[in-house]
Amino acid sequence: MRYYIIAGEASGDLHGSNLMRGLYAEDPQADIRFWGGGLMDEVYHGHQDGTGLVKDYKDGAVIGFTQILVHARAFAKRFTDCTSDILAWKPDVVILIDYPGFNFRVAEFAHKAGFKVFYYIAPKVWASRESRVKKLKAFVDKLFIVFPFEIPYFTKKGVDFIYKGNPLIDAIDNSEAFKETREEFLAKTGLPDKPMIALLAGSRNGEISSMMPTFMAFADKLHAIPEYSEYRFVVAAAPARSEADYTKYIGGREHVSVVFGQSYAVMRHAKAAVVNSGTASLECALIGTPQVVAYKGAEINFLIAKMIIRIQYISLGNLILDRICFRELLQYYFTPDNVLNEVRRMIEDEEYRSAMLSGYQEIRDALGGEGASAAVARAMIGELRQW
Repeated sequence: MRYYIIAGEASGDLHGSNLMRGLYAEDPQADIRFWGGGLMDEVYHGHQDGTGLVKDYKDGAVIGFTQILVHARAFAKRFTDCTSDILAWKPDVVILIDYPGFNFRVAEFAHKAGFKVFYYIAPKVWASRESRVKKLKAFVDKLFIVFPFEIPYFTKKGVDFIYKGNPLIDAIDNSEAFKETREEFLAKTGLPDKPMIALLAGSRNGEISSMMPTFMAFADKLHAIPEYSEYRFVVAAAPARSEADYTKYIGGREHVSVVFGQSYAVMRHAKAAVVNSGTASLECALIGTPQVVAYKGAEINFLIAKMIIRIQYISLGNLILDRICFRELLQYYFTPDNVLNEVRRMIEDEEYRSAMLSGYQEIRDALGGEGASAAVARAMIGELRQW
């Protein structure tokens, strides 16, 4: 069968690559065409010849309401390119991965054009813009959800869904980060054998520009404390970004390093992590590194978000537990001093650290076991064979 997959950001590229592995395993004759990134492209070339990647996600990832307005013309062109390509390629199914701003429009188009539409990793309609549930029901043939707290929500809303667990567990447990020793990691990255603090600013330009100045101010303050003078602050850089995206904020700081494409390993070997809100915070919890979540955006974006977001927490781990497992420092609270105090507490207060790690185990247990990506692929193929 022919599968057309659309992933619009780094996390979608990760989940898309694991889904593709499952599709190829269950359907050896699978023909896949996709919008995604390097991880998906690597899987594709392990099974097919030619070119499957239509557009790389890093060419169009933006964040925030104002940036979407600024890039409206580019969005329109991408949508036209995408829909034209779908019509020309004629897939058996269009599989959309998260990225709702773009993918909802594609879902409506594909449905009206007569294609089957699957949505993998539900848009967070339970957090904001609940009116989009109507679009899910109208334009999506089957929704594949990845969080247990979504089960009662979508059941109540009457949305047809399948739940097979969360694919992050597979992605993390099977990653290279858990196959190599600390010594091998240090040798590969050239980092000194010193205690580390992981810094994850996100993968989009807007996130990096919002987060990095505070990250650097925090690093300077903690580094100035004698007992932390040997610590190395490691920025886990997104593979789609360039070194210049980070070095313009780092300057000549010798206590700060940048490592590309090694986020899991950086988090695994760190004493603590400061993590931009998003998928990375859940990854950090599943890896088992104490963390504080941070977020800072343009003032107008933050004010709009406050008006439309209906959930109590922004971190998926805290949402899963329905309580605070790790702190969230948002907007005005994301300051160098607040980050410093929280990082010191995670490192120095053993009781606090242990309670957080205990919460991490609850999060992992709630997400189910291994094999989610393969199970979703089997379920998708099963659904297609019934039609």
